[in-house]
Amino acid sequence: MKNEIHPEYHTITVAMTDGSSYETRTTWGKKGDTMTLEVDPTSHPAWTGGTARLTNKGRVAQFNKRFGNFKLAK
Repeated sequence: MKNEIHPEYHTITVAMTDGSSYETRTTWGKKGDTMTLEVDPTSHPAWTGGTARLTNKGRVAQFNKRFGNFKLAK
């Protein structure tokens, strides 16, 4: 590898929305910085299984109507 072309890889602290934190290595910020997350796996419905709803149900119904009787020949 060439010298002096890669960003510095250092340790930072990541603060979650629930108050917990952990240390990780990254190229973000400076050594010892704290990254405060606004959305994380403890609060976002995509990870927690919250009240997310399917907004495209019509497309699924249309697909089932069109291909619902499709059978493979034996």
